[in-house]
Amino acid sequence: MTTPRRTFLTRASTASAALAMTSAAQASAESKSSSPMETIRLGLVGAGGRGGGAVINSLSVNENVILHTIADVDGEKTSRLVSGLSRRFDDRIDVPESRQHADLDGYQKILNDPAVDIVLFATPPGFRPRHILEAVQAGKHVFAEKPVCVDPAGYHICLKADQLAKDNQTSIVTGTQYRRQRNYVAAMSRIHAGDIGDIVSATSRYCSNGIWYRSRPEDMPDTQWQLRNWMHFIWLSGDQITEQAVHNIDVMNWLMGGPPKTAFGSGGRFTRPDDSEMWDSMSIDYNYPGDRVISFKCRQIPSATSEVQTVIAGTHGSATIKGSNGGATIRDASGNQIWSMDGNIGAAYEQEHKDLVTAIRNGRPIVELKQTADSSLTAVMGRLAAYTGQRVDWDFVSKSSKLDLFPKSLDLAEKRSSSFAIPGQTKLV
Repeated sequence: MTTPRRTFLTRASTASAALAMTSAAQASAESKSSSPMETIRLGLVGAGGRGGGAVINSLSVNENVILHTIADVDGEKTSRLVSGLSRRFDDRIDVPESRQHADLDGYQKILNDPAVDIVLFATPPGFRPRHILEAVQAGKHVFAEKPVCVDPAGYHICLKADQLAKDNQTSIVTGTQYRRQRNYVAAMSRIHAGDIGDIVSATSRYCSNGIWYRSRPEDMPDTQWQLRNWMHFIWLSGDQITEQAVHNIDVMNWLMGGPPKTAFGSGGRFTRPDDSEMWDSMSIDYNYPGDRVISFKCRQIPSATSEVQTVIAGTHGSATIKGSNGGATIRDASGNQIWSMDGNIGAAYEQEHKDLVTAIRNGRPIVELKQTADSSLTAVMGRLAAYTGQRVDWDFVSKSSKLDLFPKSLDLAEKRSSSFAIPGQTKLV
């Protein structure tokens, strides 16, 4: 099974160009006139835990939304997910075997299905930019999990998709749920209104325990195994800083009003399996406009203390925003608490999908891909600084870097080497 890389980039400019233009126009017209009672059909690409979670989130908060089709390279995962979801949502899961696609090209069948309104992307992140662009070219609305790119080449594909979605009047909502979590939104509003004075600096941490690792079955080819064990290969995950810690990096950019100017950092690997490309810790100093530094740390080390939060120092006080359900607090310069709010991350996960469906039905598209692409590339910039031991600036990664990690072709039987970065030896590309 081989999928040439160029098909990801050129499909809409050849045979499907006319379809893309027609579908986009139809989507625009329909979104402006769709009734709240009109059924919206979902297509899911990526049948893992986050993909199933996205479907549950959408069906839990939206009426007249059904799951219509699923694609995943693993056919057993699609059938298990359909069975599990059917027990919970009954007739809102309408996915017969003919609409369960078990191959790398299955997502194309979803994009070519005229009944599909929204495509949910929860595949390994390395696929995300090309999948999103093709979905927009096909005139579909999109929900895309974070991160949306793992290298500068993917970033530029995202920028193209973002602009095309705006031109098409189709929506792209991304899985940066903190942007919709009440305590985060309220804290940011207060900080930007001056409750702690001018922002001076901040520290941000996404420190967690170990993560999953899947042993390699005997005789499984390299590419197939890397897809199965995708978190551990940089072309697929982007390492922890990109795949997981991008949540906090997105909060940092939200706080500062955009991406940083430079990144300087270090890190290493102590506990990863020998065949994993990942590091297990990174510490990055991000310098934002105004010479304001956010010191960022992430790690995944078994039995180590977990801490996920961002602490912001201002000229008149400080703010602490904790991850998950940890809540947020603001203190004055004397340390007295002047405001707090509990967190509810579950509601934020659902709000993403509520906002997307509401935007479609109201004919008021949401396109937030660029802000998430900026945050994803900020994570990539930190990774490159740590991997190479060099100071890396935003102009380089966003304009000059030629780094493109995506394979030239995708053959499940192909041999594929792997290695991990060594500062001073790994080159900045």
